[in-house]
Amino acid sequence: MKYGMTKIVNLSFEAALEKVKEQLQKVGFGILTVIDVQETMKKKLNIDFPKYIILGACNPPFAHKALTIDEQIGLLLPCNVIVY
Repeated sequence: MKYGMTKIVNLSFEAALEKVKEQLQKVGFGILTVIDVQETMKKKLNIDFPKYIILGACNPPFAHKALTIDEQIGLLLPCNVIVY
């Protein structure tokens, strides 16, 4: 099942994560949250999980426009970007 767009790159996890952050910044998105799923699974459930980061990205002008159209859109903000 597809929930978003996917891009496979030939980079290490760390390099891919930095590249994603750089590219988001270039198009006006800042990173509001970083969730390290691997770390959380280990800490909370003592489960080994592959490297998996969820970035909560936001473009303030887009967010403002969307929120003025429909305040319920906040349920979908920030925009999540995952790197795994």
